This record gives sequence, structure tokens and C-alpha cells, in this order.
Amino acid sequence: MQHMHPWPEIPSPFPPPLRLLVADDNPVVRAGLTALLSGREDTTVVAEAADGREAYEAALRHRPDVILLDVRMPGVDGISALPHLVRLAPVMMLTYSHETETVREALRLGAGGYLVHGEFTTEQLVRAVRDVREGRPHVTPGAAKALLTELRASASAHVEPQLPQFLGKNSPETLSQLQSPMGQSFRSRFRLSTREAEIMDLIASGMTNQQIAAACFISEKTVKNHINRIFAKLQTTTRSQAAAKWLGVA
Repeated sequence: MQHMHPWPEIPSPFPPPLRLLVADDNPVVRAGLTALLSGREDTTVVAEAADGREAYEAALRHRPDVILLDVRMPGVDGISALPHLVRLAPVMMLTYSHETETVREALRLGAGGYLVHGEFTTEQLVRAVRDVREGRPHVTPGAAKALLTELRASASAHVEPQLPQFLGKNSPETLSQLQSPMGQSFRSRFRLSTREAEIMDLIASGMTNQQIAAACFISEKTVKNHINRIFAKLQTTTRSQAAAKWLGVA
């Protein structure tokens, strides 16, 4: 009797879907996000939560790839839960608020992104979730604009600016909001290479050398070498000076 060979395994054209946790006190928003993100091949919602405490318990239990977290929830809100949740998984804030203070606090506490409802399509949301999963910050235009306004105000007051933590390069629609009216031509006068410009964007986003090394798949020593060349070209000595010049607010 002829030995039957099992069928060879055909590799799936899609990677396994990203496993998401949705935390929002509004059941309609929660159900909508879950329906949107579970009906796709590249994402699935493994758990839902109505406040920060539930989100933490669900994250411990399900270990999602990314947590979508509302800012304002009764009981334990998103900002209070954030420092605990970021230890378990990358967190994307998903909210109706782009008050500067809230955006800045969320990013300071470790949120990987800040999306404001009404400023993104489902495709943009999925792309942002993937970016956050891979350690690339993602901020929608309203939130970025709030931060940029504050940066410009602090720079014009000759105060050491509080750097915004946005990253334009992964989001063309955000980049246009972040640049000065002169756009790329303004930046081109610094004559940075493509890699140097990419690293300068990351510096302006508030990332550390260690985070930049991870994002670019290079060593910290290489990052430092790039930064030395960038500082020389921008004629600056600190990250905040370089970022202010790069953003056109120096």
C-alpha cells in the first residue's frame, strides 16, 4: 500500500492578526471599534473593558498586542491606568479630547500614540496600531497641532521648549500639520541626509537614543554618531535647540 504524503503546509499570506484590547466606558464606541477591528484579517479584539481597572485585569489575562485606551472613564480613568498598562502592552490613546495638557501627559506616561476620534479612517487606525506595536509613535493632526502650538509659544517666550512627542515620518497627513509653511524646502537648507533627517524627526518626537536605535535597527553608538553630525549641521549643542530649529520655531 502506497504511503500517503501529507499535504505540505501552505504558508498563510497574512501574519496572525494583532490582538487588541478596547477600553472605553461608552458601550456604543466599544461595540463599534470591536466590530470594525474584529471583522478584519489583520486585527482582532480579544477583550473589552469599561474602565482602567477592568482594562488592567483584562490585559493581565489576555496579554493583548496593543491596548486601545479612552482617556476619560469613570472610576479609574485612562491617564491613571496608563502607567500600569504600558508595562503589559503598547498603549494607543483613543479619545475625543485633544487638550494639550492631556496629550502631553499621556505621551509622558508612555502612550505609544494619541488618536482623536473623527480624525482617522479605519485603515489609518489599523496602520497606527501596527506602528505603535512596532514602537513608532503615532499622533493624529489635532493632537499634534495642540502640541506644536504649545512648542511655538514656549519657544517664542525664550523658554526651553517642552518637546512634543510626535513622529511625522510615518504619517503623511500628520507631517503636513507639523511643518512650517515653507515645508520640506525649509528643512532642506540643513542638508541632512535621509537617515539624518529621519533621526532628527525621532529626536523632535522626544525619543531617547535607545528608542531611536530600536526604531531604526541600529546601535546606540551609530545613533550618537548621526546626532553629532546633525548637531554640527544645525549648529546646535542640545536636543531641544536642534528640535526647535528643525521645527522652524528657533
